[in-house]
Amino acid sequence: MKIVKVILAIIVIILASYSLITDADLLPYYMFFLGALVLVTGLGELQKDRKGFKGYLSIGIAFFVFLVSIQSFFMN
Repeated sequence: MKIVKVILAIIVIILASYSLITDADLLPYYMFFLGALVLVTGLGELQKDRKGFKGYLSIGIAFFVFLVSIQSFFMN
């Protein structure tokens, strides 16, 4: 799970940096991978059996980011 987090974080950083440098329109891709990163983080929190709602909140936020990402894919 830790390797997946690192890979997704690197992808998000690369996409954000490339978008800032070249002024490219990569927001839907950036948001998709950011949602995947938040989802993996939330699932990791649930696997640790921590009490609280941090894992559920992260999963809810990830699904919202996925919806926004899908909407922006169709808008372009």
